[in-house]
Amino acid sequence: MKQYAVLAYDYTDTEALDRRLANREAHLNGLRQLAKQGSFLSGGAILDEEGKMVGSNAHFQFADRQAFDAWLATEPYMLGRVWEHVDIREVRLFDPHG
Repeated sequence: MKQYAVLAYDYTDTEALDRRLANREAHLNGLRQLAKQGSFLSGGAILDEEGKMVGSNAHFQFADRQAFDAWLATEPYMLGRVWEHVDIREVRLFDPHG
């Protein structure tokens, strides 16, 4: 299994937050399913100085980059034009339990 860190920044146009909110439930439902499968490890929203959601950060685990990219192509925040800039890095997360 390979692990990935994702840092995704939202579009900054005036409708960006509305698109985020419109796609949020589908996004969260997808993450819940990935968590059950062991693919979503952690994550949450990036906030600006006023506490407004402006992006996402997350850690994932997939068999390989191809599997990760296949999932990303179906992610509601990608399809719904929420995330504009997405930085993906392969990482090795620390496991405090072993």
